[in-house]
Amino acid sequence: MPRRKPRRAVRPLAQSFTHRLHTLQKLTDRVSQAAYEAETGLALGEARCLTAVGAFAPLSVKDLARLANVDKGQASRAAQTLVDKGLVLKNPDPQDARGVVLSFTPEGEALCQRLMAVVEQRNQHIVACLTAGEQAQLDSLLTRLVEHARQTLHPPPER
Repeated sequence: MPRRKPRRAVRPLAQSFTHRLHTLQKLTDRVSQAAYEAETGLALGEARCLTAVGAFAPLSVKDLARLANVDKGQASRAAQTLVDKGLVLKNPDPQDARGVVLSFTPEGEALCQRLMAVVEQRNQHIVACLTAGEQAQLDSLLTRLVEHARQTLHPPPER
């Protein structure tokens, strides 16, 4: 009878990094959603897209999806809602006749400034249980983890 290798102890799912990260994201999204709606009247996806337009405009819907961390369908719907609300303009893309470029209206820019204040408050609240040193360390570690994940997804070309 062949000998079996001893089973490796598996960490419970609730203790895994990815599970805890996803749980944190879902919990903070729920609180953020309520804050964004109360302060600006925008749903979470619309708020994320509006802040992406504010940070990166002019940009395409494809770029909006990537930079707001939503899928292209969500970005397209959110962009159209923001256009319908008079917050964002859609203009033809000068480099691609089939595409559009998104930018702010004056109302959109003013609302984005209010929204960024809410984002800052949310960020401060989320990390309030950490010391200043822990916050700086977490910031550094998150930067490294995001960069590592990007390189894993899109490795640099070999030379």
